[in-house]
Formats: sequence, structure tokens, C-alpha cells
Amino acid sequence: MSDHKYTVGQSVEFSPGARDGSAARGRYEVVRHLPSETRDLQYRVKSSVDGHERVVRESQLEQN
Repeated sequence: MSDHKYTVGQSVEFSPGARDGSAARGRYEVVRHLPSETRDLQYRVKSSVDGHERVVRESQLEQN
């Protein structure tokens, strides 16, 4: 199993995909590492703007 690329507390940029509906792109903080059954690891992140939390895939994140 691979290690997560981003650490808890790290600030990242989230870019939603076409299937993510109205998910807001922008700056988020990594709140927690989540397990994943695929190579695309998952994270729980919190928006720096409105505090909304969501689960995202590592491929949707970039370093700030």
C-alpha cells in the first residue's frame, strides 16, 4: 500500500472533476487520511473559506 502524499494539516488546492457537481474548488486543509481500495488515495479535507468538509481523491489535489 502506498503512503499518502499530503500530510494532515497541510494546505492543498482542490480541483473538482466533472462528476463532483457543485464542489467548490480552492484551498483546503487536510484533516484526515482515509483508506482506499484503489491507487488513488483519499483524504478528508476542510475548506479554508466556509469550513465545509468533503472526501476527495489524491488526484484532485495539488500542493499550495
